[in-house]
Amino acid sequence: MKKRVMFVDDEPNVLSGLRRSLHGMREVWDMRFVESAEAALQALGKEPYDAIVSDMRMPLMDGADLLDQVKQRYPDTVRMILSGQASRGAVFRSISPAHQFLSKPCDPQELANRLNQAFAMRDLLSNQSVKTVVSRLRSLPSLPALYDEVMAQLRSEDPSFTQIARIISKDVGMATKILQLANSAFMGTGGRVSSLLQSLTLIGLDNVRTLVLSVNVFSQFDGNARVAANLPCLWEHSIAVSKLAQQIAAAENCPKALLEECFTAGLLHDLGKLVLLAEFPKEYLQAYTAKSDMHANGERERIGCTHAEVGAYLMSIWGLPFPLVHAVAYHHHPAETAETKFSTLTAVHAADAIASEGDPSPLNHDIALDQPYLNRLGLSERESVWRSLYKSNPSPPHEAK
Repeated sequence: MKKRVMFVDDEPNVLSGLRRSLHGMREVWDMRFVESAEAALQALGKEPYDAIVSDMRMPLMDGADLLDQVKQRYPDTVRMILSGQASRGAVFRSISPAHQFLSKPCDPQELANRLNQAFAMRDLLSNQSVKTVVSRLRSLPSLPALYDEVMAQLRSEDPSFTQIARIISKDVGMATKILQLANSAFMGTGGRVSSLLQSLTLIGLDNVRTLVLSVNVFSQFDGNARVAANLPCLWEHSIAVSKLAQQIAAAENCPKALLEECFTAGLLHDLGKLVLLAEFPKEYLQAYTAKSDMHANGERERIGCTHAEVGAYLMSIWGLPFPLVHAVAYHHHPAETAETKFSTLTAVHAADAIASEGDPSPLNHDIALDQPYLNRLGLSERESVWRSLYKSNPSPPHEAK
């Protein structure tokens, strides 16, 4: 069945250009082109659409406000901004209601790939087996209360390390964890950082919000005896993957925003393991100590879904950006996506596979580098470069709970 896609732009010439450039997609998409947000909402009220792609700047109701309405009324519809207005403020306003933000001019094939990936992601997150497992969970990790405060400071015109340190200091456990990270051999400091402010300066402003989120997620399981014994190795592996993914992206000359995405996705890529270990400890530990294949098939046989699917589902509930959710969902099986070039998923998959090879913990030793995927992206020859990055970077010691 064809996917139904709506394009919204107040400039008729732009819509005509989109119609011409996407002519080749008419066999797989049923497309509609409308000139206002009001017309878009009226059309959505009459029949469902799989995706809506809107311009940002429009009279009366702009793209961000339109997609916010769509998010509330039709949550299953994939939402994208396609706009020539790529200012930081515009992107920031669209983060919550939009799954993705694409800048004009956009290559038609790139747009098609992004939409097809979004459709696949939507179908994955609506998978009944994932919903069934999540519905059985007694508790879900939540976003930390301090996260909004830190984000507000980071969004200001002149973010202050001092103010961020003051906010984080309200949570002793979180402050301690960040100090531990800053003093680890992983950061190359030799154990000389004694203040939270110094730690944040060393770690970097771009990574602070990710650390606040990830540290909180891990700390929510500290009191769970079934998980606590495995927290150090899972935390260590997540830190190693986040750092390596960021380095891999830097080696591929990726923009700063993608480096931060890689760091975040690396830290959260195994979030689902924490949740499944907490709720199904016997089944999960048996699965990882068994000699059978412990990739997605093994988890699905014993529990009903994979840790990648659970992690992606939770991140989507939190409203985290689509590229992060996508990277976590497919980090074991990137070839299942329609990707044709390097992305956050590429970096996290490669970093996870490389870091896992020498990891002694069965919980982390569960992935192999997907060579056909790298071949498809034309990146096979880059593997040796990425491995050299890991060899030159010491692994962090186990963190205290």
